[in-house]
Amino acid sequence: MLETQLDDKPKTFVFTLNEIEEAVHSICAALTHKVLLISGEMGSGKTTLIKALVAHLNSSDTVSSPTFSIVNEYATTNGGAIFHFDLYRIESKAELDELGFDSYFQSPAYIFIEWPEHLFGFQPSKYHCLFIHESAENERTVTLYS
Repeated sequence: MLETQLDDKPKTFVFTLNEIEEAVHSICAALTHKVLLISGEMGSGKTTLIKALVAHLNSSDTVSSPTFSIVNEYATTNGGAIFHFDLYRIESKAELDELGFDSYFQSPAYIFIEWPEHLFGFQPSKYHCLFIHESAENERTVTLYS
């Protein structure tokens, strides 16, 4: 299991889909690291949240879940990059090594990782943990840890 660097003061954001842009603005304002480990049940809205994050970070690329490709790269208008990983199908550290997973962390890019439970001992040096869940019909609660 992933060891986390959780602080004592998580930040919580509650929003509906109609309010996602405002929530993402607040989430991004709270970020101090560019690596975001995103956990939540299947269908909780991880990819939807990432779509909004990518748009907020000035990318007009089409965001889709990299379930089968494992990683998608999105370009930002200022020449930066965003890497979006879906580790759901990863079954071993060897698979991460084959992807050159650790090399992605040498760049200044934002890195969003869905299913960080599949990191198999890999731990970025600085990151945030984000937990998303459906708190009511059409409402999501996101808890962000530093």
